[in-house]
Amino acid sequence: MGARVGAGAVEVAHRIDASDSLPADAPTVVLSNSLGATTSMWEAQVAELSRVARVVRYDTRGHGGSPVVPGPYSIDDLADDVIALLDRLHLGRVHFVGLSLGGMTGMRLAARNPERIDRLVVLCSSPLLEPAQGWLDRAATVRESGTGAVADAVVARWYSPAFLASQTERVQAAVATVSSTPAEGYAGCCEAIATMDLRSDLPSISAPTLAIAGADDPATPPLHLELIASSVQDGHLLVVPESAHLANDEQPGTITPAILEHLGLPTSH
Repeated sequence: MGARVGAGAVEVAHRIDASDSLPADAPTVVLSNSLGATTSMWEAQVAELSRVARVVRYDTRGHGGSPVVPGPYSIDDLADDVIALLDRLHLGRVHFVGLSLGGMTGMRLAARNPERIDRLVVLCSSPLLEPAQGWLDRAATVRESGTGAVADAVVARWYSPAFLASQTERVQAAVATVSSTPAEGYAGCCEAIATMDLRSDLPSISAPTLAIAGADDPATPPLHLELIASSVQDGHLLVVPESAHLANDEQPGTITPAILEHLGLPTSH
């Protein structure tokens, strides 16, 4: 693929958080969201990260405030969007933290554009998420009936049963986020997952990589993260108890310090 940026890259919506006292040469951490989520899924991490780094959050194409272009999309399209964003912001080498679809984007970037990725954190993700037909069926459902048709089932996999039972307001907010995702954007990203196979990319990833699994994640169980950690050149695995697919939101007390430590950034404790 080379390091080119595709002509079809879109100008994704983004926001930057940084402490007023942050030095000009502070590192940049890019946060990439999961399918059906927006930049808001990282709220539990931003305060700690932005104290010691410039934090760039963006909405994946077809999500949140980003443009909705006709699908299908590919994982290279999503990677192209990130490179275009970094170029617009005049950012060279960054740390990248991605969950699920965001982790897939991060792995492709680390393999394809290694000069741009310093350290990588992949949460609750996979290099190959079969069966492909399941993603194509979901794309068809969403195009026909809207994202509201899948929102409850999606969020039921985001959180552990205990969280779903006890945090009803946050669960309802998550369902609303998925339901508000444009159908074409969600479907196009489903098609990107259906056609993605990053297994051959993993051995070429030289960026030190932390793979974080939710112990109770039904979408990308720990075995998927074990494969990532064992296949990249410098990989480490963290399995977080009492967390499902949106592990960063469910267990920030464990995950945020782990991210900071892996990125070589100081914690507040």
